[in-house]
Amino acid sequence: MKAMVLSKISRVHGDSRPLDLVELPDPMPEDREILIKVSACGVCHTELDEIEGRTPPAHLPMILGHQVVGHVVKTGAGASRFGVGDRVGIAWIFSACGACRHCHAGNENLCGQFKATGRDAPGGYAEYATVSEDFAHGIPENFTDSQAAPLLCAGAIGYRSLRLTGIQDGFSLGPTGFGASAHLVLKIARHKYPNSRVFVFARSQLERDFARELGAYWAGATEKRAPEKLDCIIDTTPVWRPVLEALENLKSGGRLVINAIRKEDADKKYLVNLDYPTQLWMEKEIKSVANVARRDVRDFLELAAEIPIIPDIQEFELEDANRALMELKSRKIRGAKVLVVE
Repeated sequence: MKAMVLSKISRVHGDSRPLDLVELPDPMPEDREILIKVSACGVCHTELDEIEGRTPPAHLPMILGHQVVGHVVKTGAGASRFGVGDRVGIAWIFSACGACRHCHAGNENLCGQFKATGRDAPGGYAEYATVSEDFAHGIPENFTDSQAAPLLCAGAIGYRSLRLTGIQDGFSLGPTGFGASAHLVLKIARHKYPNSRVFVFARSQLERDFARELGAYWAGATEKRAPEKLDCIIDTTPVWRPVLEALENLKSGGRLVINAIRKEDADKKYLVNLDYPTQLWMEKEIKSVANVARRDVRDFLELAAEIPIIPDIQEFELEDANRALMELKSRKIRGAKVLVVE
């Protein structure tokens, strides 16, 4: 099979080509696994974190990609949840132990043995992928393969982030950064919380214009002050300065949720500028989001089909994965980027 493979950790820039197109043997499903013929795989900033070593793969070489959509072409012994021809998805959560207190509580995302697709196990930047049937997800009919792919991570992690803010209808919300996840958060919020005003903070004018197109009440640069203090903010950026800016924009008792697997170190120096009286006092809270649980993916797919939420996408061929990643690195973003696998 064809696959785009990461063979070494490296810093990337605008013309980097960190992934190599290679031919590999087709994988075979083990007991209770399914083999999927991949048709689409979303491109996520977490892949840049893997490439640059902030959350490195368990081993190299590794096939990246954790927003995988395709059809079952073979089932392993004992696998019965899906049949050949069924359309399924694989999300960031590849497996968890199933025995710890976090797993028993439905919080598999916090499991000490959590394994991630495309980091700890081969992902979807390839023609075929395998996964335990228990960690595969049926895809609603509303969506094309490319539309469904970003729902499995950008959508599911955005959904979890929104839930962790504690938002109620009428609360003001401020997504910071406006890429794949944040544009879906805006769509969710407008449906579930119709009386909540959404204030978007984004670096580029293109992103701010896009946010207004999708119904944002206000959109401004990341360092701007919103016209009013906000109840909750979700930071989806890979850097630190927006965290301090977000705290300035929070109301007393407000909550900032950081939706990032890792943060880059380049601007970590801004953290020494934290001003406790204006940015953190008055019971403001900071909460991180760690991975996703299966129920996040399942619940969000049901909600997305019900609304429906159709992500804005840009498609690339599998062989163009490096170009898609470098556009993401340089913040050339409108919605979600998706690899189409023929």
